[in-house]
Order: sequence, then structure tokens, then C-alpha cells
Amino acid sequence: MVQKVGLAQESAVRWGLVDQIEVLEEGERAVAVRNWDSSLPLFQDHFPGFPVVPGVLTLESLAQVAGKLIGYTVRKQRGDWPFPILSMMDRVKFRRFIPPDTPVRLEVQLDSLRDESARVKVRALVDGKWRARTEQVFVFNAVAFDDPAETARVEAVERAELARLWADYPGDF
Repeated sequence: MVQKVGLAQESAVRWGLVDQIEVLEEGERAVAVRNWDSSLPLFQDHFPGFPVVPGVLTLESLAQVAGKLIGYTVRKQRGDWPFPILSMMDRVKFRRFIPPDTPVRLEVQLDSLRDESARVKVRALVDGKWRARTEQVFVFNAVAFDDPAETARVEAVERAELARLWADYPGDF
């Protein structure tokens, strides 16, 4: 049996791969932090005796920060809540492994924003040196819901998640 899942759940994202957003500048950039705890089960298999953060999870954590930047920017500029979906990555490069228990700085720069898409440049750094970088393209449909109650619910969930991650969240927008 398939269970129908709404666009936004009542709680934080289960696969939230961002610990904290430090900077979020509308239409410009975002900076966040992720620390991969060595007790996570994934390090038992990736790799035994040589634990390494999976590259795909590094890219996903960057995408999650980018999604917050895009969502915040569109909300401030246009008034709707988009749901950015990662649709493409270009020029993916990994320079070095990221070991667990290492703070990773996640940097996102908004390159372009269109009606239903956005392009960002992202990179993950450890001790000021980049470990991974790429360009990511997101698509979204920034339109209001037909039901005002659903709009209010989704808005509340998005605001709560942003406030949880971003200490300087200006709750008045």
C-alpha cells in the first residue's frame, strides 16, 4: 500500500543534512555548517577502518542549503513559497575526503533566479579548503495553493524549519 505524503510534513525533514545556517542573504548567498558524527551507522560501511562522508550526502547537504536560500529569496521577492527540487548538477568535483567529526562549511552562491528555476554555485570546505564543489540547478513551481488553510500550514512548516536552522531568522517576513 502506498501512503500519500503531502508537500510539507508537520515536523523537520528526516534527512536534514544541515546543522545550522550561519548566513542567509536574500538573492545572494548562504553559509551553513554540517558536522558528521562518527557514530552514524553509515560509517560502518563507508568505509570499514577508513570512514569517509559519502560524496552524495555532501552534495545533498549543499542542495538543502541552496533550497533554503532559493525559498527565502522567492518568498521575500515574490510572496510565494516555492519547493525547489534539485534537477541537475554540472561540473561536480571532489578534491579530498571528508572524515567524520569534522565541521564542514557549506557555501552557496545564487547565480541566477528565473520564474521557475534557479542556478547556484556551491562548495563544501574543511579548514578553509574546498573538498567538493558543483553547480546545481533547481526547478520549482512558485504558485499559491488553492486552499488557504494548506497555504498557511505549509508556510508555518517552512518558517519553523528555517527558524530551527538559522539563529538570525527574521520571523517577520
